[in-house]
Amino acid sequence: MSIKRIIPCLDVDEGKVVKGVKFEGIRDVGDPVEFARRYNADGADELAFLDIGASHKSRATMLDIVKKVAAEVSIPFCVGGGIRTIDDMRDTMKAGASKVSVCTSALNRPDLLREMADAYGSKCVVLSIDAKRVEGGGWHAFSCGGRKDTGLDAVQWAVRAAQLGAGEILVNSIDADGTGAGYDLELTRRIINAVNVPVIASGGAGNLEQIANVLLSTANPEMDTPDSEAPGADAALVASILHFGKTSIQEIKKYIEEKGVRVRR
Repeated sequence: MSIKRIIPCLDVDEGKVVKGVKFEGIRDVGDPVEFARRYNADGADELAFLDIGASHKSRATMLDIVKKVAAEVSIPFCVGGGIRTIDDMRDTMKAGASKVSVCTSALNRPDLLREMADAYGSKCVVLSIDAKRVEGGGWHAFSCGGRKDTGLDAVQWAVRAAQLGAGEILVNSIDADGTGAGYDLELTRRIINAVNVPVIASGGAGNLEQIANVLLSTANPEMDTPDSEAPGADAALVASILHFGKTSIQEIKKYIEEKGVRVRR
């Protein structure tokens, strides 16, 4: 088993870390610089900074805050939100990001992924998929912060994005987001089986067991199909349980290591 990553996520809007449930009921929970400093010291493997209002409000990512956060961390730092062009990516990388995440802009113009990979390498390009279950089965990719159903199958979009040059897929389950009910293992499994790039599971982490489960295996014993098992996500995004002090990075790593997950200590 490869070494798995624990990635705290800072959803930021108007300069504050915010959190909601299923992308709704957003409320302020703190200062991004303070959270970044804490998680870096506690042993996070990476840090994600997502300006969740940027695409919806048509404004650029807050590069001044990105610079302040980058100054506090010594770990890989992924920034997303409002990145629409190569120039936006360049400015974000200059501000201190190690890689960038795109969602709406890639849905609007998929070739952006190829252009970004050509300019900076696939390892710097993360495709974020905001996915929601739809009537009739499956998941659609949503844009504009989960507000618009594109009608595009989320798994098929992940496959195409990886072919275009995305070096990593961040799978955000809108249905599970902020609920504490656990990751959407079926969605995560289907995307892991469909692509040959690392997959980050996001949305729904409520306890340590759920984090271990999504990293160890996304098997579904009720499904007797060739793709009923997957090796587990390469990384787990966590937010609420850290922001609200329910656990710590070190506690997460200790627990999941005891369950058989390889971690960086």
